[in-house]
Parts: sequence; structure tokens; C-alpha cells
Amino acid sequence: MKLIDMQKDAALKGLQLPFGVLEVWYPDSSDWDTAGFEALKRRELDEIMLLAPEYDRKRDFSEDPYFRYFRKFKKTYPVMAQLESFLLKGRPFPEWSPINQVAFLTELKTRVLLGTHDVERVQGPVTLYRPAAEESFTGMGGRESHSYKGDLTGRDDGGIILSMIAGPDERTCLQEDTLHPVYLVFAPEDYPAARVESCLEQIAAYVRALAPGARMERLVL
Repeated sequence: MKLIDMQKDAALKGLQLPFGVLEVWYPDSSDWDTAGFEALKRRELDEIMLLAPEYDRKRDFSEDPYFRYFRKFKKTYPVMAQLESFLLKGRPFPEWSPINQVAFLTELKTRVLLGTHDVERVQGPVTLYRPAAEESFTGMGGRESHSYKGDLTGRDDGGIILSMIAGPDERTCLQEDTLHPVYLVFAPEDYPAARVESCLEQIAAYVRALAPGARMERLVL
């Protein structure tokens, strides 16, 4: 079985910059417990929705390290936007791909930023680095995108596949037939590694609910 190879470049290795990796080998969808996962998802979403009456962006996010990191790049923290869409605007939870739903549910639950890729579409080892200048790549959905100077970015032998600010690329993003994803947990510098570990455990719990027979490997870089 292919195992993803991820590493930090030399400039990142001396920093307190935890990066979580949970690689999953799902069985065929005929072996998934979709009813059990759906019931768990509904319970979790109902619990999250209870926060709506008291939600306050300033109180809940102004000191959040992810919010502040994105603000440095003059960007809106996407997990905050997703949470507000769900809590305040009544937007439905995305129903495409239960594998993707695991990631989205984890983001709403933990407010931590995730990325999800198809390992079978990754070309060679992945190196995490901070680019010195903008570098172009094709983002998810085929849109023209680019990395940001100083932002955590990842590349394989085929080019950039992830950017904390810009998101995933088109080539390695989840597909309808994906059964071998990797869930990535991004964190700003000096973020506690224990919180990244906790987020990985939350993802793993949802994976186990969806596919009790799934195999998983995880680490924090």
C-alpha cells in the first residue's frame, strides 16, 4: 500500500509549527456504516447549532490564532466563514462525499483548519516550505491560484498541492472514487502540538464511525 511521504524543509524544522497527518485507507463504500455516521453527524450538528444564540465573532474569533494568521494576509478565516454560514445563515451541511463530510464536520467541531487530498494522486514525496515569492498553481475546481510569500505551502514532484491560505490544488483534491485520502491539520506557528493531536483524534473518531474497518496512520510533523 502506498504511504504518503511528507517532510518539512530545513527552514521549518527548527520552528514550533505542528502539522498533523492522518492517512486513511477506507474499505469499499459497501462496507461503510453510513446510517451510523449520519446519526452521529446529526447529533454533532445539533450540538453545534446550540451555539447560535450566543455566537459573537469578536468574542469567539478575534484572538483565535487561525483568524489572526489569515488576517495577516488580508483574508477571512474560512472555517469561521463556514461556521457562520451554518449557524447564522442556515446554509445546509455539504452532502458530497462522506469522506469530505468527515473533514467538514471536524472543522465545525474544532474550528481548526483541515486539508484533504487523494494520496493516489500525489506524485512522490511532499515537502512543506514557506515560499519566498508567489508561485502559481491550479487550485481546486480548475481556478488559477498561487501561494503566498511566507505562507505554509506543500509541493510534490508535480508542483504545489497545498497552501494554508490558498487551499488545495486540483490534481490531488478528493474525487468521487477516492478511498485513500490524507487529512491534514494546519496550524500557525507556536500553536500547541497537543491541540493538533486532539484534532487528529477527532477526525479518526469520525472515520471509525463511517468505516469501522478503515486502516489509519497518523503523525504530527
